[in-house]
Amino acid sequence: MTTLWIFIALFVLVSLGLIWFPHFRQQKMRQTEQAGVRKATNLDLFNNRLATLEKELEDELLDQGEFDALKRELEISLLQDMKQGEDESLVNQVKPKGLLWPVLMSVAILGVSGYFYSSLGAYANLDQAVPDNPHAGMDASQIMAQRIQMMESQLKAEPENSQLLFSLGHTYISANRYDEAVKAFDKAMVLVGTHAELLGPKATALYYKADQRMTPQIQAIVDQSLALDPEDPSTLLLVGMDAFFSADYQKSIQAWQTILDSDRSDVDRSAIINAIESAKMRMQAETGEMPNDSTHQQAKATKTVTIDVSISPELQAQVSSTDMLFIFARSTEGPKIPLAATKISAKSLPTSITLDDSTGMGGDIKLSDANNVEIIAVLSKHGSVKAQPGDIQGRLETMAVGSSAQLVLDTQVQ
Repeated sequence: MTTLWIFIALFVLVSLGLIWFPHFRQQKMRQTEQAGVRKATNLDLFNNRLATLEKELEDELLDQGEFDALKRELEISLLQDMKQGEDESLVNQVKPKGLLWPVLMSVAILGVSGYFYSSLGAYANLDQAVPDNPHAGMDASQIMAQRIQMMESQLKAEPENSQLLFSLGHTYISANRYDEAVKAFDKAMVLVGTHAELLGPKATALYYKADQRMTPQIQAIVDQSLALDPEDPSTLLLVGMDAFFSADYQKSIQAWQTILDSDRSDVDRSAIINAIESAKMRMQAETGEMPNDSTHQQAKATKTVTIDVSISPELQAQVSSTDMLFIFARSTEGPKIPLAATKISAKSLPTSITLDDSTGMGGDIKLSDANNVEIIAVLSKHGSVKAQPGDIQGRLETMAVGSSAQLVLDTQVQ
């Protein structure tokens, strides 16, 4: 603000000087010019009159005494004219320039200066506090887009920054931009070589892009990563998550336990322990009912979602007593990572299911951390959470955590 004040003050002073200095200088020049004109006029009149007297003396129209007397009178008249304050006739002919124009210009300069101060100086906002949060008023997607834009700009200045490429790739995954995530990890591997810590996130991005299916291409990347580092956390997290959704709980427990046994310091150990507990619980209960111990009772007290699940009458005949119902919740914002999941026997339908942190999948984000979730249910005839032809699906696009809703299985996978 001080700098702006100095600029405005200099602008006003220089502008007023440019307006008023020429005005006063012009007035002074006019006065000097007027004085010079009067002096020259008086001298011309004196010389003309003196020449006339000399002519008359030469023609003997005047004697020497008369000539001397008239010349002396003429000289006295000249002196009087020189001392006269101003020549009225000249004043009437040369009028001084008025003050209207410089006054108008001065007012305009002061008005422009006031405008600069009120707009650039944010005078109206002086009493308003600057928000401490630079993301105030922005939703999660806007914050994520801003973060990606900043990282992309930095990458243009540092195209060989492999760590920045690694971070940008993970951010792309969080923003569901899986193709760009894969490209970021590939560029990082061009710079630093093929490493498990880059192959694991790349496989994860491809896994989400494939709608959480372990394709042969993804499995090949997973195998390559584990061959380089059998304890790579990002790869083992993916293996455990895929096994969990395939109801291979023993495999998911083994993958996650390997991470714990590796003594890695860069993992969320508590989240992995919770995921292992969830897998063990699935192994112990076919119906998915919650154990009644203190740990799970505490989990029930947290934010939950309750879904009343039923099957549409048109598809009722397609249900077999051996079918299994998988149901999971994932956040509507950020990465499409399941936050909680469970399974029950189709014989229990219709039924009411509650998802909470105790049915979580592990990771940094829990169901209780989300505001809204998407609910997906798959009535599987093949024992897998991944929908296959013949399976029956149902979906709730969004529901608030802490609320309840009804979900109807009404779509058969072709």
